Amino acid sequence: MPGERTCAGCRRVAARDELVRLVRGGDGTVSVDLEGHAPGRGAYLCPDPACFAVARRRRALPRALHVRAEACDHDRIERDLRSVWQRRGFTS
Repeated sequence: MPGERTCAGCRRVAARDELVRLVRGGDGTVSVDLEGHAPGRGAYLCPDPACFAVARRRRALPRALHVRAEACDHDRIERDLRSVWQRRGFTS
């Protein structure tokens, strides 16, 4: 169905606006795409710390974004996601 994406962590299918988009930029860095429209390859996560933890454990983000594991700085991404989680009512 159009507008639906799959969470890289829990694998739940949800509307695109319910998920947080991560994007691999042209320089290979991975960042949180707050607007959801940045150019580059994207992966989606539920706005829940548990989904990020599962994606991290399964190494799903480097695989979904087609980057080497070393290029995916999970600690920095988690710090960036904290503000999104707090805005959407999740605590980290």
